[in-house]
Amino acid sequence: MLSDKDRIFTNLYGREDWRLPGARKRGDWDGTAAILARGRDAIINEVKASGLRGRGGAGFPTGVKWSFMPKQSDGRPAYLVVNADESEPGTCKDRDIIRHEPHKLIEGCLIASFAIGAHACYIYIRGEFYNEAQRLQAAIDEAYEAGLLGRNACGSGWDFDLYLHRGAGAYICGEETALIESLEGKKGMPRLKPPFPAAAGLYGCPTTVNNVESIAVVPTILRRGAAWFAGLGRPQNTGTKVFCISGHVNKPCNVEEELGIPLRELIERYAGGVRGGWDNLLAVIPGGSSVPVLPKSICDTVLMDFDSLREVRSGLGTAAVIVMDRSTDIVKAIARLSKFYMHESCGQCTPCREGTGWLKRMMDRMVKGEAELEEIDLLEQVTRQIEGHTICALGDAAAWPVQGLIRHFRPELEARIQAYQARTRQAAE
Repeated sequence: MLSDKDRIFTNLYGREDWRLPGARKRGDWDGTAAILARGRDAIINEVKASGLRGRGGAGFPTGVKWSFMPKQSDGRPAYLVVNADESEPGTCKDRDIIRHEPHKLIEGCLIASFAIGAHACYIYIRGEFYNEAQRLQAAIDEAYEAGLLGRNACGSGWDFDLYLHRGAGAYICGEETALIESLEGKKGMPRLKPPFPAAAGLYGCPTTVNNVESIAVVPTILRRGAAWFAGLGRPQNTGTKVFCISGHVNKPCNVEEELGIPLRELIERYAGGVRGGWDNLLAVIPGGSSVPVLPKSICDTVLMDFDSLREVRSGLGTAAVIVMDRSTDIVKAIARLSKFYMHESCGQCTPCREGTGWLKRMMDRMVKGEAELEEIDLLEQVTRQIEGHTICALGDAAAWPVQGLIRHFRPELEARIQAYQARTRQAAE
């Protein structure tokens, strides 16, 4: 269990002042100029040594991502873009960080931008987060007034400007290149890679895109040292993580814990346990709607980190834990996700544009059992033709929930089809 002294987000529940004086009391903006004085390479090496992996879903090592940025400028400016377009169903961690700990994010933006050689940073916030955007803008204004941003930010000699951009509410804009396209005023559609953003990103310039949580933890890591952060969690899965627990639990919540905590302990200690007791659990989606569902038998023992969940053919994703008890119609729940991914597909790649519609229509029939038994294999085949055949990962995100359903709940699908066929025969007779 994470002890209070190791918590990074000490105001996650908004019990204290979110403004600059309150943030300074909690240790934000403490010695920021001294951190920048260590130099770009030292900061990047410290973040690498901490083992911090991206908190937006993919889990790519943050320090490694920063090191892809050019060391010498070729005359083009460099940019940091912060992905605050939190649109993954079940995920609500970034909005709480923005709402209650905005200065952690702002200070992180300054440090990260300095490390990658960027004098400007854009925070792309989801359009629906109206109140969060107001609060973040107020915090940015405070930081400018206090001389923490702008010319000679924090007295460090580094000029830095931070801009808040409100998006127009599309899930696809959470994909880094679609986010860049949207930021440039174009339709949010993913770009082909290469070139990767570190070579040609925003306005064709070197760009790094990071998630809110990935950036917000950086100042604390640099103040307390990489060894401290690397000492939390498990090897290759270090540090703390904000988990969003929702669904059929007694107390839905956001909680910061160490990576590698057992799923059962996480739910029982912080969310008041599953409604009706642990034995009433049917399944859990462990990392936001785009990762495969896990049945109770796996949930009993699985650990909540990137590698443990990959071993059971799911993923940590954004660590949004969606709990479903035995009252859940699991087929209907996954069908609802298929509808979501069909609606959010940008339509650029044929496998996703056509395939998500196929999945949605087939899943709608599976809910009622209006299918043949061999169509279960056909459904799986359709997911395989989408997965890995698209520019971005939305195709995978649409395919994985259905694959998880077939892998773990095939008997449920078969029972529905057989029951429907029996009813049809009776009616005919």
